[in-house]
Amino acid sequence: MPDLLIELFSEEIPARMQARARADLQRLVTDGLVEAGLTYASAGAFSTPRRLTLTVEGLTAHSPTTREERKGPRLDAPEKALEGFLRSTGLTRDQLEARDDKKGQVWFATLTREGRPASAIVAEVLDSAIRNFPWPKSMRWGSGSLRWVRPLHSILCILSDEAGAETVPLTIDGITAGNTTRGHRFMAPDAFPVSGFDDYAAKLRRAFVMLDASEREAAIRTQADTLAFARGWQIVPDEALLSEVAGLVEWPVPLMGVIEDRFLALPPEVLQTSMKEHQKFFSARNPKTGRIEGFVTVANIETPDDGATILAGNQRVLAARLSDAAFFWENDLREAKSGMSAWAEGLKSVTFHNKLGSQADRIARIAALAREIAPLVGADPDQADRAARLAKLDLRSAMVGEFPELQGTMGRYYALEAGEPEAVADAARDHYSPLGPSDAVPTAPVSVAVALADKIDTLTGFWAIDEKPTGSKDPYALRRAALGVIRLACSTNHPIKLAPIILSQTHDLLQYPSIRSFADMMRGIGCIVDTEPHLEESYNSLELLEYHRGSLSEANKIRLDTHVTETPINVLTLKGAIERAAGWSNFTRDEALRKTSDLLSFLHDRLKVHLRDQGIRHDIIDAVLAQDGNDDLVQVVNRATALNDMLKTEDGKNLTQGLKRAGNILAQAEDKDGVEYSFGADPKFAETDAERALFAALDTAEPAIRQAMAAQDFPAAMSAIAALRTPIDAFFTAVQVNTDSQVLRRNRLNLLSRIREAGRQIADFTRIEG
Repeated sequence: MPDLLIELFSEEIPARMQARARADLQRLVTDGLVEAGLTYASAGAFSTPRRLTLTVEGLTAHSPTTREERKGPRLDAPEKALEGFLRSTGLTRDQLEARDDKKGQVWFATLTREGRPASAIVAEVLDSAIRNFPWPKSMRWGSGSLRWVRPLHSILCILSDEAGAETVPLTIDGITAGNTTRGHRFMAPDAFPVSGFDDYAAKLRRAFVMLDASEREAAIRTQADTLAFARGWQIVPDEALLSEVAGLVEWPVPLMGVIEDRFLALPPEVLQTSMKEHQKFFSARNPKTGRIEGFVTVANIETPDDGATILAGNQRVLAARLSDAAFFWENDLREAKSGMSAWAEGLKSVTFHNKLGSQADRIARIAALAREIAPLVGADPDQADRAARLAKLDLRSAMVGEFPELQGTMGRYYALEAGEPEAVADAARDHYSPLGPSDAVPTAPVSVAVALADKIDTLTGFWAIDEKPTGSKDPYALRRAALGVIRLACSTNHPIKLAPIILSQTHDLLQYPSIRSFADMMRGIGCIVDTEPHLEESYNSLELLEYHRGSLSEANKIRLDTHVTETPINVLTLKGAIERAAGWSNFTRDEALRKTSDLLSFLHDRLKVHLRDQGIRHDIIDAVLAQDGNDDLVQVVNRATALNDMLKTEDGKNLTQGLKRAGNILAQAEDKDGVEYSFGADPKFAETDAERALFAALDTAEPAIRQAMAAQDFPAAMSAIAALRTPIDAFFTAVQVNTDSQVLRRNRLNLLSRIREAGRQIADFTRIEG
């Protein structure tokens, strides 16, 4: 069985595309070979900046001859049906065979496909793979029509076995496949022939090319750590940067440099981000000072001076980059110390969304929401409000303008420079978190309050304007925001009822377009109007008129701070304008309730995914979500966890069957009789010891369950209901519920109702499977 070796040699492939390209090359070629009738033992794909390589071992030398019978139309079918069948098979009428079938005689075609040599199949498959390769971006060059990520220079394609190597005959757009490749662009640029993968890999290494990306990553990591260790430093881990740099070099040569003293006062995040984004440098931290004092750059060549010239050039470029960062830092500090008022003013002209207003509008909403949430998570409302008003001001800073990924991080530094408490500054940094399922969750109460407010405002805002995720599309990262709300709420372990918070916020957002229209009307009659919802401050003004629509809650009145510009305006004129604006909004409270319910369902869907990842079954989650109070995510998670633990026990499994059996018997009886059996069970009508034991067990369990649920001690509630397992089992073993005596039957059905209600205090057990 021969082995196949393919190399597609080109100009530099972007590092971010290489991993996907390796997988695509392997998939396209191996799938094509299998579809053509060949089999293989193993396959592996590799990449460097200038080549994609695929090796396929144990390939069959020849595809088998196959025969296929295909049923066609009946002999008396219309002529066009027969013509279509002949076209699909590529046969003529005299090559068909008439056979008897259930509905008469039918035409049958026998298709024979002769086997082909592997070289012919490989040429055909590789031609198709190259011409249809799914690059995210590709280009044409010269006068040819072939598209590739960068100009394709050569194709190596050989089949090798014990007898030697055979070049696969293939020409694509003037490029003929051969058995040669090239080494490092500078250190070994000449072409050389290869006879198989082992020979290919060995000769490439001698030509200063590490073929395996994981080997290049390991070499960079090891050498960089060694260089840092020699200076008493540590490399700041960055797996994404490591993967990217490994895709930029074929022969990695790490070099250690030192950051000039004049830049060491910059925040470490600034140094690290600037070096990573602009230079692809790894940061080196001095553990004694905690500062980033050095860097590692990875060259692609060995030089006679051991990289001194390369390092000197990188030092000069880095100094220029860090000089820019230092300039931004100093200017931003001056603004921070003066109160950041210019940044706050600037955010009024930055649109968050054309239907949701500016960033300043959004900040006002988040601040009011953070103040409302703060007591629920143990935070100081004033600090939460202040943190929310400061958290996004760094968006107007020069540093964040240059490095958007530092938003929040720089906000903390600027808040501290402005003299804000550390809790407020930390919230400015943390309020974007968590950004994903693996990101850390803030734990400080003020940070949690602001982070929740930020994400809830995002969700309610886009729900209010019907910009919800659809299928795989989620342009505003609302699924991520929902998961953030879930993780934040669960991390606090404080009960947070989300429904009233979402309802209030949604209702206000539904009014937003009308509020803006009213403000425009006020300006039109000569007034400057500040229309921030939740605005509590009253400024010095000639007249302050407050209009409160009946559908708005007292906490969310809209205050219009009206300033007369040149001449006093008659108060009656203003009142008339307000009355004419009474038809502001077509949205009603019902609309807000509908959107709130829809958003909670979305949060529940994300919660199901979150809990399933923690090993909690979907039916258990559904059973808990079916209960009242499902907008308190902490309670839902704790209840589902406790129920999940109980159902892992033998008592829990059997109890569930008993509860479901009780529910099913009751449902059938109530449907048949047209009445609800929900009260009146009396122990004096108990005829058996099993009945009396169940009455006694329920008398003990019911108050224990109520007390435990009120205290949200869910393990205790599970323990209390689990105690019913034995008496319920004994009851169903010894007692016939639907007896001939109507008195006994009614009493026993009402007793089952007590069982059902005991279970309903905890979950809807009918939703639990099995």
